Amino acid sequence: MKKLIVAQHLEENQRELIQQAAPQWEIITGKEPEHWKSHLNDAEIIAGWKTSMEEAALEKGTALRWIQTWSAGVDSMPLDQLDSNGILLTSANGVHAYPISETIFAMMLGLTRKIHTYIRNQDQKEWAHAGLKLEIHGKTIGIIGVGAIGKETAKIAKAFGMNVLGVRHSGKDSEYVDQMFSTEQLHEVLSRCDYVVNTVPLTPDTRGMFGKKEFESMKDSAFLINIGRGETVQEHELIEALNAKEIAGAGLDVFETEPLEKDSPLWEMENVILTPHTAGSTEFYNKRVIEDIFIPNLKEYISGNPPPVNLVDYRKGY
Repeated sequence: MKKLIVAQHLEENQRELIQQAAPQWEIITGKEPEHWKSHLNDAEIIAGWKTSMEEAALEKGTALRWIQTWSAGVDSMPLDQLDSNGILLTSANGVHAYPISETIFAMMLGLTRKIHTYIRNQDQKEWAHAGLKLEIHGKTIGIIGVGAIGKETAKIAKAFGMNVLGVRHSGKDSEYVDQMFSTEQLHEVLSRCDYVVNTVPLTPDTRGMFGKKEFESMKDSAFLINIGRGETVQEHELIEALNAKEIAGAGLDVFETEPLEKDSPLWEMENVILTPHTAGSTEFYNKRVIEDIFIPNLKEYISGNPPPVNLVDYRKGY
């Protein structure tokens, strides 16, 4: 009997849905290693990959043929080895579209309407106007990386009457985006935006893509929101841009080093909102991964076809 590991805590109905899709397979579930460690050599599918699985699951002669990650990003995966071993890889890209787009607008609205400042004032019992004047309606938002998260962000932006500019590698048009640009046109887009939202994955091409030149291209009244990957932004140059008032502020969920170091100036900055890489957290996470991604992929895989949802292209790194 073929084996399938899901290294997550599942509700009984979720396990039953997987078993119905793969009735002839043995399903092993559980987040702790004791549930799946002894099955790594002969499991053909692993969903919910853990770094600690790597040595046993990828050694020569194992049965592994497909990995379904429980995260959208795959930059921490051993991509070269998976590629050389002929192992298929699918991500959880898209499962975060609702919670992350909500976080993006929470940060945008918080910075615009000075909610972060008023919370600090509340702690000090200080009654102060704090110079509130900005509003979000009718402004221009630039979404750098228009995938599932970017598209949902663009959709919400239209409810605020915003002008939506998008940047994607292909430059291909997308619904709710008024103008789409290629990555070569990034600086042109940055110069027009009141809000710059970075949603790109971490690849060799995107590492450090936001640095001194990019911040200089932005308006001094613009806000940066980063919910992609911390390493896509050169953090010391962001700090310099914030201190020099080259940009108005930032909402940051991801950082070059996580947890964010205690001595980082970002903690103390009045024009920065920080969250601890939690933008994708949602009560519906497992449900969406299983029902929208894993089971459709599983059905196709068992039928002899490559899993169609979020199949990673090793050449691109995502």
